[in-house]
Amino acid sequence: MQSPVLTTIAATGFTVAFLHAAIPTHWLPFVLVARARGWGRGKTIAVTAVAGLGHVALTSAIGLLIAWLGFRLEEMVEWFPRLAGGLLLGIAAFYFWRQWRGTGICHHYAPGSHHHADEHCGEEKEQSHWQEELKDTPIVSAKSGEWAAVSGLFVMLTLSPCEGFLPVYLSGVQFGWTGFFVLSGILAVATLAGMAIFTWLALVGFERFRLQAFERHEAALLGTLFAVLGLIILLLEHGH
Repeated sequence: MQSPVLTTIAATGFTVAFLHAAIPTHWLPFVLVARARGWGRGKTIAVTAVAGLGHVALTSAIGLLIAWLGFRLEEMVEWFPRLAGGLLLGIAAFYFWRQWRGTGICHHYAPGSHHHADEHCGEEKEQSHWQEELKDTPIVSAKSGEWAAVSGLFVMLTLSPCEGFLPVYLSGVQFGWTGFFVLSGILAVATLAGMAIFTWLALVGFERFRLQAFERHEAALLGTLFAVLGLIILLLEHGH
């Protein structure tokens, strides 16, 4: 299996990362904090990018562990591509199960908020809900400085890695370190681009996105992508 498979994996990874970044948890808090503190668009986008880098860094660090373990396993199992394809199908089934159960993908909330991450899973997150989550935290409090706001946003996003991208790292193990670095670059580009685009659109007045329905069905979408990717890997390995 050569470049067509890596291209397919890369395209799937870009789609997963970009759509994940479109979820309001990745841009709406920045917009609300910017409005509360009177930040300009440039500063808001810059803070969003910094937090996005933390998000990408932690995800890549976990991906590095997955890649390293995958390399060791590939040395022992000559039919590793079939194993990877089967695991992707299993992961897809798990996401479909989460969607069927109505839990979807659970995302973290602001540090200092009075709610747990799973308290609102599967529910529609309106802007007023985020305002309620953030209002009593140092992120928007007038008594706290700019550093508290920026660091709070950074920690909030960094500690919520893109779990949906981790199976993509697994599928790229067969391409060695080249695959890992290519996928990490794609993760960074897609995530930062998605966060910046949706933050900017909200800042210029297009904040009435109806992305809640997309967020509720994120698990099903990820399940579909991983099922397709797993089948492609298995079919190409069978043909090879």
